[in-house]
Parts: sequence; C-alpha cells; structure tokens
Amino acid sequence: MQVLAEQPLLISLMVGLIGGALLYGWTQTGKRAAAILGLVFLLLIPTVWIVSSMMVTDREQIEAIIYEVAAAVEANDHDAALAYINDPNAKAQAAQELPNYVFSLARVNRIRSITIAQGSYPLEADVDMSVKVDVSSKSGSIRDFRIPRRLLLRFQKDSNDQWKVVKYEHMPIAGGPDQYTTGN
Repeated sequence: MQVLAEQPLLISLMVGLIGGALLYGWTQTGKRAAAILGLVFLLLIPTVWIVSSMMVTDREQIEAIIYEVAAAVEANDHDAALAYINDPNAKAQAAQELPNYVFSLARVNRIRSITIAQGSYPLEADVDMSVKVDVSSKSGSIRDFRIPRRLLLRFQKDSNDQWKVVKYEHMPIAGGPDQYTTGN
C-alpha cells in the first residue's frame, strides 16, 4: 500500500502497460475477454490516483508536522512548537532556546530525507533537513540575522498514532559544530 500512496505514477504506468498489452492481444487474437480486461485495466488508472490521493503515509504526516512547526516558530508561538516534542529532555532544550529569540522568518529549505525505521517499536523516523530563519535575540545582540541551519530530528509515533519529536539537533549546513550547535 505504501507504494500505491507514494508512487501512483509507477502503479498507473504498470496498470496501463498491462491494459495496453491486453488490448494489443485482442487486436491480434480477436478474443473479446482480452478487450474487456484491457479496458478494465485502463479504467483502473484513475482509481489508482484517487486512492493515492486519499491515503496519507507516515512520511506525508511527518512532512506536514515539519511545516506546521516552522509556521509556529515563525509566528513565535513557542507553545505550539513545543507541543510536537514528546521527550522531556528535548522539550526542555527547546523551551530553553526558543524564548531567547524573536523569529521573523522560519522556512524549510529542503527535506533531505525522511527515513522510517521499519520494525522499530514504537515506530521511529529520522529526518535530515535544512532550514533558514531570520532571527533577532531578545537581548538585542542580533538583529534580523539570516541563519541557515541543518536539523536532524528523530520522530516517534506515540500511542495515539501521532508523530512527535523525541530528539533534535541543529548545526551549520556545512562544516563542523559551531557555538550554537545543539544535540540531545
């Protein structure tokens, strides 16, 4: 089902190829059953797209959460951002960092990967992404400074079937750690 939800084009091409082959077989043999099956397979193509659009995969859920948290950070709604963190240490770390800054921009540049750890219990996923923020410090030492960062997140699916962050780390996009690098 995961392939259907994430790769509808691939499934549609396979179904279309089978349908086309059956129709070709009908033209060569004249057997009515091949024509009917060929048309049925071709009519399944829109069904593949409809079913795919109705399914929400774990990766899509995580991606939606990432964008919701970015919007909360940009709005300086720290409580909304912290609501997606489930681990007490990670939540304390974020609760200590976020109030020190005022964000005027928080954007996800690129989600490099979302890797679901199949077979783990509870289900976990690792996310590697890059973001940019325009930030000012509340102390006034930094004003509207654009900072690109690399974020490494670990999500865990809780008992309510919701994805929550249990570990996060941010660092420079390139190079080693800097004075702002964190890790849990």
